[in-house]
Amino acid sequence: MALERQIYDRYWEKGWAVVEGVYSAAETEHIAALATELCQEQLQPGSDYIVDQADDGELAPRKLDQPFLRHPDLRNFVLDERLSSLVSQFIDDEPLLLSDQIFMKPPCFGSKKPYHQDNGYFHCHPGDKVLTAWIALDDVDEENGCLRYIEGSNKGPILPHLPLPDEPHNKVPPSELIDLSKEALAPVRQGGVVFHHSHSLHTSHRNESDRWRRAYATHWVTAEVTSENSTLDNPYFKLETFPS
Repeated sequence: MALERQIYDRYWEKGWAVVEGVYSAAETEHIAALATELCQEQLQPGSDYIVDQADDGELAPRKLDQPFLRHPDLRNFVLDERLSSLVSQFIDDEPLLLSDQIFMKPPCFGSKKPYHQDNGYFHCHPGDKVLTAWIALDDVDEENGCLRYIEGSNKGPILPHLPLPDEPHNKVPPSELIDLSKEALAPVRQGGVVFHHSHSLHTSHRNESDRWRRAYATHWVTAEVTSENSTLDNPYFKLETFPS
């Protein structure tokens, strides 16, 4: 797919950009249904990292880790040339798939994700060569928990990230370092993709609607990228074989 110049410029100026219509509705509906099916085996009380729980005790999937390794249809979906060609145009280099997750955010009580930078977890350099492509598996808007960005934060440093009390899976920077006056919402239609820079501060609110808000997040790097931690120890692009 050819990337429009104004979308490319927006990505580098604001830290994020949306490309609509990358995948068809049929493709995304199949992936959403498959992810939901794979999540059912995870619905165990007390698994806050991967399960959301309503006030009445109802459980629903929060996220699916490493979907790439779980089904060939998921691998084919994220390795599709339509997506990788867009990634390559944003980062001006050959993209290598690092890791992935599917975020579920179930109707009515899908939990919020606090503000963070992906590179607050990855610690990869150079940050300009690390990108997240967030594929909307449902129509996503403010009511069901679209992404929100601090525009221009891609041009700043990686902020210190500390685990939240009782939520060690969520690492957040100090609130005083987040300029909410620069917050912008990123609604996107099913099959569209939100691309963001590894330094871009982003969040999503609770799902207040009666609709799902499922999204497939893929993380990409280039061959020159290094990391201060174990992020690059076992990336997907180093796998020689895939599970059947």
